[in-house]
Amino acid sequence: MRNAFVAELERLGPEASYAPFSATRARAYCSRLARTHYENFSVATLLLPRRLVQHVHNVYAYCRWADDLGDETAGDALALRLLHWWRGELLCCYDGTPQHPVMVALQQTIRRFAIPAQPFLDLISAFEQDQRVQRYETYAQLLDYCRRSANPVGRLVLFLCECHDGERGRLSDQICTGLQLANFWQDVARDFAIGRVYLPAEDRRRFGYTDADLEGRRFTPAFAELMRFETERTRGFFDEGLALVPLMPHDVQGDIELFARGGLAILDKIAAHGYDVWRTRPVLAKWEKAALLGSVLCRRFW
Repeated sequence: MRNAFVAELERLGPEASYAPFSATRARAYCSRLARTHYENFSVATLLLPRRLVQHVHNVYAYCRWADDLGDETAGDALALRLLHWWRGELLCCYDGTPQHPVMVALQQTIRRFAIPAQPFLDLISAFEQDQRVQRYETYAQLLDYCRRSANPVGRLVLFLCECHDGERGRLSDQICTGLQLANFWQDVARDFAIGRVYLPAEDRRRFGYTDADLEGRRFTPAFAELMRFETERTRGFFDEGLALVPLMPHDVQGDIELFARGGLAILDKIAAHGYDVWRTRPVLAKWEKAALLGSVLCRRFW
């Protein structure tokens, strides 16, 4: 089956020729992309205030394209060339006239909320790193990757909510790093299948999980203890980051809490599977997402 993003790239990529998008058409394109690609954020965005919906769609579309340029193309040199092109398209939002529909819509968001370029550029840097680095020696190196792959998204949300400052930024970083790490532990098998290992080598050595065990995708007592350690360490990011919720505007507090508690729920799910993420990818069932939403609503309104 042909990669859907490759077809989209042929239609709207650097070699494509297409009629200019009006602001209205560009916004519609971003919204359609967001609604058809949401996975992890589908529940949280149910509480999103109407005033922010389109802007969140615009930011999401930017992130979606950047991610797909790295992961859904041939990779390596081609992906790096495409990400370089995407950086140039972004700079047109700040210094020129954007052409790509995502950038046409995003320019309005950037101007409305005075968003600096750095969070967007950091995301591209992380996707470029994915093409060069497939394994991490230390936990510190992994956290630096999260600083650019995840934390900018939270910073962008703070700009959209018009409440970006040092303390909120720090707490947002805690939640976003926690979400990225939870996703890594959830997707150990998926990532390994495409050649990526986010479990730091220093941690694998500490728990006696050998390279041979890793290559054989072996679930051993050492792996269970390694995953227990990683998930409990990740839980601390959410425990600290939840202090952000009461510091946010009231109408987005539910969304922020849902993101954090959704990450904690994934960690709980990993533990409930006995940490055997090789055999089963832990995911939340629809009823579990509904229960999570209900619990947050109860705390928000009662």
